[in-house]
Amino acid sequence: MTKVVGIIVNLVPYHHARWDACAAETHLVELTDRDDFKVLEFSKESHFKRHTLFPSGKREAHSTLNQAMPQKLDALAPDVVCVSGWGLKVSLAAMLWAVRRGVPVVMLSESNEFDEARSAIKEFIKHRLVTLCSAGLAGGSPQADYLVKLGLPRERVFVGYDIVDNDYFAREAAAAKRSIEVPGSYFFACARFGQKKNLPGLIRAYTRYRQLAKPSTLDTRLSTVFDLVIAGEGEQRSEIEKTIQESGVADHVHLVGAKGYTELPSYYAHAGAFIHASTTEQWGLVVNEAMASGLPVLVSNRCGCAADLVKEGENGWTFDPTNEDEMAELMLRISSDEDARVRMGILSREIIANWGPERFAKGIESAVKAALSAPKKKTGLIDRLILWAMTWK
Repeated sequence: MTKVVGIIVNLVPYHHARWDACAAETHLVELTDRDDFKVLEFSKESHFKRHTLFPSGKREAHSTLNQAMPQKLDALAPDVVCVSGWGLKVSLAAMLWAVRRGVPVVMLSESNEFDEARSAIKEFIKHRLVTLCSAGLAGGSPQADYLVKLGLPRERVFVGYDIVDNDYFAREAAAAKRSIEVPGSYFFACARFGQKKNLPGLIRAYTRYRQLAKPSTLDTRLSTVFDLVIAGEGEQRSEIEKTIQESGVADHVHLVGAKGYTELPSYYAHAGAFIHASTTEQWGLVVNEAMASGLPVLVSNRCGCAADLVKEGENGWTFDPTNEDEMAELMLRISSDEDARVRMGILSREIIANWGPERFAKGIESAVKAALSAPKKKTGLIDRLILWAMTWK
């Protein structure tokens, strides 16, 4: 049986769900076992074997990683190595080992061409790194297009990297909905409090939504206006709190703090709709979670998942994250039609059913097969120097 080794930073729930679905002899090499999701107990009978380079959350020095990785991979002797992106030192160290041993590499990527500003030098380096790989598994169609642009042949690029445990969110959200009744409903957002998540913009758009939703003698828009619940934490909290106060919506916007994996389903369960307003995002796994929980979604068109997961007017809408009026209008549209929200939520579940662990497993199987049948890579001195330099950067 083909031995596949996946390289990750640390085992978190979505990694577990993905790799546990794989049928091949699979090993996961993680940098550290430090895990912010310790409340989730993984199955003791996982289908993969777990190897930790630096237990107990110890941070590695470059020299230590560059010794530990080849030792571990020499011991495992994989037929194929799957690395998570080209920007992580743990991935680069594994690629360096694979290039020296002549072992094919599969690139797992959620990057797309528009997720950040590009420079010619960085694109050149990425091109050289990607062309050292024999196949790729991308998050979705924009991510696959980017891998092809960076040099991988289209026929050796597959789709299905960015998935979550759909069954977990569907099951836990359903259980939460049965156990607790919440009066009214709300828009739910879940994001780190950082610049690109655009939460001040979302709050201003929400303020505009409340203005649009106010009943008038001429047009009674909504009898019930949704609140906004935001889960998360981060360096932008003070700016977010200031925006809430200045917008006059302190009674209707609720910052509930960062929520762990086992807490999130309850928030999805009682929401009326999910909204993700990032100005840039490689993918956006929270959208997967919300859809698996049965929610209609409003998603920024700058999120990498939007092209594949959002069907306009069917399970939600996409929007320009810089256009707060557009966001407000969509909030009004989705909150004013309960029957439509129910239909959209059902369709969200149907769409995301095609983006579960089974799809990841099939993608890995196809990518591994393509990598093994691809022509053997010939790496020149420049490629080796770039890879070596990147591991020591």
